[in-house]
Amino acid sequence: MLGRVSMEELQQKRHPKDSSAVAAVLFKKGLTTFTIGTDSKWYINTQVQERIKIYKKEGYSYASMQIPYYNSEGTSEKIVIENAFTYNLNNGQIEKTKLNKEGEFKEKINEYWDIKKIVMPAVKEGSIIEYQYTITSPFITDLRDWDFQYSIPADIVSYQINIPSPLAYNQIITGSTVINKESVEESSLNGDYTETKLTYTVKDILAIKEEKYVNNIKNYISSLKFELAAIYYKTGRKSYAQEWNDVVKNIYDNPDFGRQLNLKSYFEEELNPILKGVTDKEVKRDKVFAFVKQKMTWNEKNSYLCYDGVKTAFKNKVGNTAEINLMLIAMLRYAGLDANPVLISTRSNGIAPFASRTAFNYVIAAVKIEDKTIFLDATDKNAEPDIIPHRAVNWIGRIIRNDGSSEEVDLIPKFKSKENYIVMADLNNDGLFSGKIRKQYLGYNAFEFKGNFGGLEKEKRVEIIEKKYHGIELTDYSVVFPEDPVKPITEDYAFSHDNMVEKIGDRLYFTPLLFLAMTDNPFKLEKRQYPIDFVYPFQEKYVVNINLPEGYSVESLPKSETIAMEEQIGTFKYDIVNNNRQLQLMVQFDINYAHIPESYYNNLKGFITNIVQKQTEKIVLKKS
Repeated sequence: MLGRVSMEELQQKRHPKDSSAVAAVLFKKGLTTFTIGTDSKWYINTQVQERIKIYKKEGYSYASMQIPYYNSEGTSEKIVIENAFTYNLNNGQIEKTKLNKEGEFKEKINEYWDIKKIVMPAVKEGSIIEYQYTITSPFITDLRDWDFQYSIPADIVSYQINIPSPLAYNQIITGSTVINKESVEESSLNGDYTETKLTYTVKDILAIKEEKYVNNIKNYISSLKFELAAIYYKTGRKSYAQEWNDVVKNIYDNPDFGRQLNLKSYFEEELNPILKGVTDKEVKRDKVFAFVKQKMTWNEKNSYLCYDGVKTAFKNKVGNTAEINLMLIAMLRYAGLDANPVLISTRSNGIAPFASRTAFNYVIAAVKIEDKTIFLDATDKNAEPDIIPHRAVNWIGRIIRNDGSSEEVDLIPKFKSKENYIVMADLNNDGLFSGKIRKQYLGYNAFEFKGNFGGLEKEKRVEIIEKKYHGIELTDYSVVFPEDPVKPITEDYAFSHDNMVEKIGDRLYFTPLLFLAMTDNPFKLEKRQYPIDFVYPFQEKYVVNINLPEGYSVESLPKSETIAMEEQIGTFKYDIVNNNRQLQLMVQFDINYAHIPESYYNNLKGFITNIVQKQTEKIVLKKS
């Protein structure tokens, strides 16, 4: 209960079940009730009470809170914050500091959404903060999710919802945490209907641990979600639960979506010369795609609906996701191609368990030529056919065809993106390596290279490489960006490095992959809670030729070896040959799936460990 902070809680120096925790939720309670307003409509009232203990300075951020809420002309949610205090120990006494108006803020996100923020006062190591807020909302179809897991541990989290009998909700619990559920039915206060009181409780919840190669961690945490299924009136029942086809039809019928696809007069004059004389469908696709990318600039706003419309966006040369990609689809159709929109939820938006319009926040194009469907996204100037930005590569999308039909489509890339290394190196008697490297990037690797380094000056790129491979010195750096996306980006440079060889007595020790060897396993946790998401399958290939110094011969060489995971999830080939005075090494590392279930984690971790060990094995040269 709020206001009853104990001396024991304030004296606690670390969390009893997670000594590394920078803060912890001592308790969090939620209560959702429904009322009928003076307008005879249902309203949702959700009250939240929370108490948080701050253990370390790194936990100060948990003394701040942000609550997004809908705030548009005519229809808005309301938030009231109260009982917000910080508690500290001062000379053995409990000191209580109230949140004042200066610690409460409101920020506008866009024309529909605001954020209410609070920053608690007098926070230091050992502080306890607590607060209560109430959200009143008219949106009974869109109940807020209730999370039972956080980035810090929680001692107890509970949520109660009192659902009146005229309203029926579907419920889904996500995540792997065991949640205790109780249900009680009783009459409402005025006796007009009954209420089902559902209570969900969890104790001693572990913190969500950030892990590498995770899509959106919110997809996996333990959470409670509700969907309005129906409202029962005296005159009958009105269904609200939707199928995906219902959702798609509503979106397509929206004038800020479907109507935009039928407009063409605004682009005909500029597009006609580009299409003149072109008959090949793939060439048409690429020319239209290149035109839109060159013409338009994304304003970094995601939506499947147009804000200003495609005509205005085209005139201003700037637009949101919908304006740019719906424009692209309209042009592709104008060119005689089978093009359709694909609705997507971005990685940051997560995956929705219910069919609803809020499940989507993004749209791209799909073009079908013969039996092959290619995805296009013109919001990123570095994108290519079937290379869409990472934000949009989120498991599945939903394609909407011209006839109103729709179906689920797989967005996960199946083709391999590649990095190829060709190294020609010389080792001298003093242990200095020098040589040349050619590196090639294909697929998503090329897309990422252009996004990260395409706009940098040569000197800056050299600086980045020298910092990445500590001790290396570069000269003669060059990079070629081909016009044909099928061809690789090629990066060339000469190098020297005097710190890759260990000299002990009359022997030289070094790893044949030089500074390119993988020396660290990114998978360090004992147990993995979430699937491994590499975004795309990939291949790394190394061809290394090393000329040995005069007066030395090979005493020992790593063995050639092939390592493979089960079901061909990953393979690693290491082939090394001593050819007179030249060492020849070929290494190929493949991950064949973009998305790997967590059940394979231990095998993947062991697979990568073996690769690191193999790549760091040393060649021994002995002085003749």
